Amino acid sequence: MATQIEWHEEYNIGISSIDKEHQQLFKIINKLFVFKEEEKDNQWLCQEGIKFFRGHVLKHFSSEEAYMASIRYDGLEQHAQIHKKFREDTLPALEEELERTGYSDKAVGHFLGVCTGWLVGHTLTEDLAITGKRKIRWEKLLPEEELEVMKKAVIQLVFDMFHLESQLISDTYGGEKFGNGVYYRLIYGKRHEKKKQEVLLVFEENLLINTIGKVLGVQTNKLDSMLINAARYTARQFVGRIMEHFPAMEGYELKAENLLSYEQFEKVYEKEELQASLLFNTGGAGYFAFCMIAPHLLKEGIGTPLGSDTALEGVEEYLEKREADEKKAKEEHKPKVLVVDDSKTIRYFMRDLLFPDYEVMLAESGVAAIRTITLNRPDLVLLDYEMPVCDGSQTLAMLRSEEAFADLPVVFLTGRRDPESVKKVIHLKPAGYLLKDMTPEAIKKEVNNFFLKKKA
Repeated sequence: MATQIEWHEEYNIGISSIDKEHQQLFKIINKLFVFKEEEKDNQWLCQEGIKFFRGHVLKHFSSEEAYMASIRYDGLEQHAQIHKKFREDTLPALEEELERTGYSDKAVGHFLGVCTGWLVGHTLTEDLAITGKRKIRWEKLLPEEELEVMKKAVIQLVFDMFHLESQLISDTYGGEKFGNGVYYRLIYGKRHEKKKQEVLLVFEENLLINTIGKVLGVQTNKLDSMLINAARYTARQFVGRIMEHFPAMEGYELKAENLLSYEQFEKVYEKEELQASLLFNTGGAGYFAFCMIAPHLLKEGIGTPLGSDTALEGVEEYLEKREADEKKAKEEHKPKVLVVDDSKTIRYFMRDLLFPDYEVMLAESGVAAIRTITLNRPDLVLLDYEMPVCDGSQTLAMLRSEEAFADLPVVFLTGRRDPESVKKVIHLKPAGYLLKDMTPEAIKKEVNNFFLKKKA
């Protein structure tokens, strides 16, 4: 049986003309769900149904705005802007995907998922706000110019990391489903400050398989724990690099992370006031959403504004800064050091000792180390010899079994001094040993000497 969305009493906002139009739109959506399940003339039915839906949406927006004007509704301008973005950005982007894929089952699913979610969410928030029964959801968004800056940063980074072209579907993503999703929450804070910012990332399952899965060489069409954990690490990198673009986000450190069910994601989404909520398509690889809760950005801003009269100069300034940053990074070229230790104390001690001369990555286990090395190869690995489950020698043995990592420099971090421990791993060709009871100065000197010799 085809999926159906039921009309609930809570969808009535108490304005009969608007409620009737909402019910009509729900009926059209339900017809489209039926057409999706029909095998015969599926494409033609969907095409006609979507044209019909578009026509009613435009008519509804027009009459709803006329009603708001007649009652002199304060939120008319903002409400009309949300309508405009759905009409001029979201619908055309979804229709372009339908045309490009020949109304594939996946593209039709995207269309129905986004439109259904938008319609329900908009009815329960913005439309109810007309009657004073609900606050306007999007009143705490960043200014349009700054959302544009953030959108460009996300699109550029997706291309840099995954070589995927992204297209913005909506800058008022309402938390709607778009296929099987993975919902990931990251919470950042500053030391000795109560201020925090959160990022909610939503990935379509296919996107993770098509990007991270390929990097890992995983031949599967299902998510597994290895892929999810690799996705978590990649997402942290992704958000970290986004934050680097904006001075107001500097100094924030990751404090907590959660993988959420859709129900948990919905609760967070409904409770919080978002400053950015962007939905993207990656041209067939899958959909993803980038949402940010960071009230301080409303006061501090995020970067160069791109107004209509300064857009060209703003983009040029952005690109020049980006090029300068890349040049500076190349000139500095901080070597990457991965510290692998099951002790959080040791990991953070080593990070603080080696920073800022080195780009320091951390892993808490042998398995996590292999994932990290696969995604972002370091110049040197400092590997704890004694770890539970998969110890240092086993981790190095797995690395050496892969041709790509046969010559990766690995130095053991160990508390052992006995010759037997050394003999056991000689055949794995470690680059050296560092005793954990050495002074911090001595450890730093050994790492420095390693890179000096390598350079020479």
